[in-house]
Amino acid sequence: MRAAVELAADVGVAKACAAFEVSRATVYRRRSPRPRPCRTGGARALTEAERTRVHELLCSERFVDASPAEVHATLLDEGVNVASVSTMYRVLRAQRSVRERRAVRRHPSYAKPELVARAPNQVWTWDITKVRGPGRRDWYHLYVIIDLYSRYVVGWFVAAHETGALAERFIAETMVKHGVRAGELTLHSDRGASMRSKTVAEMLTDMGVVRSHSRPRTSNDNPFSESQFKTMKYCPFFPGSFASVAEAREFFALFFGWYNGEHHHSGIAMLTPAVVFGGTVDEVVAARQATMDAAYARHPERFVRGRPTVARPDAEVWINRPDQNLPVTSAESPAAEQTC
Repeated sequence: MRAAVELAADVGVAKACAAFEVSRATVYRRRSPRPRPCRTGGARALTEAERTRVHELLCSERFVDASPAEVHATLLDEGVNVASVSTMYRVLRAQRSVRERRAVRRHPSYAKPELVARAPNQVWTWDITKVRGPGRRDWYHLYVIIDLYSRYVVGWFVAAHETGALAERFIAETMVKHGVRAGELTLHSDRGASMRSKTVAEMLTDMGVVRSHSRPRTSNDNPFSESQFKTMKYCPFFPGSFASVAEAREFFALFFGWYNGEHHHSGIAMLTPAVVFGGTVDEVVAARQATMDAAYARHPERFVRGRPTVARPDAEVWINRPDQNLPVTSAESPAAEQTC
């Protein structure tokens, strides 16, 4: 580059740049470098006495509630200039006198939930969604609890209102129904009012259940419940509204019977939640494998990769696996679940 600059003085910039294959802009910068401002901080800096005066002035009764910009403008109108606005801020920072004056809420930091299930009834996730009632402003509330490992809906009910008392009774009855004992279960949810209610918290503590909550505004912390709601609401036979709570309960009794017993879930190797929850995976997989073996024996040429192996559900199902920020399980993520 230095040779190009020197040659440019004799033959011109264009020819010198063409000879050395460099940019003319670079040569121009090297020939006429931009002068840098000379920082003479010691000569321009305020003296100790001047800094003390500025700090006392900013903290005086007259200006204690005014910003440095306001103080600077006020003093200018009075024909006084003690320091620039930026210098005033530097003096305040040096004295640790700068802070947010408004009563601003300080949001706490929330830990990322990291949950793993290796068998049914180890981790449940639950949520509440709204379904439309008969009127334009009428809504019913659907409470649903899902077993994380098997995606089995272990409990549900529909109510006209959402309250902590209803949630408490619902969770307690579901635990009794499935024989969950103290110290065996972790219950995960988002941070809705019912989920964080005092009645639910006290009940879970009494029953020895570990509570877990999603981070605020982080839908991926509870993906399985969200995915199940999407499967439900995008079904071709899902009605747009319900005429009554009784009608809604009748529909969801049929839907969850289908979801648990007939729906082949993509997140559990296309088995039904009832098969995984009931512990009959080995029998179903063995029957599927026998079918594929028979097909392979009849036409081995159709299987270019050799003998087919039937997929099995993952041994572990995670919410936020600690060692990777990728899909929740090694199989298809809940968002890719097939609809009915």
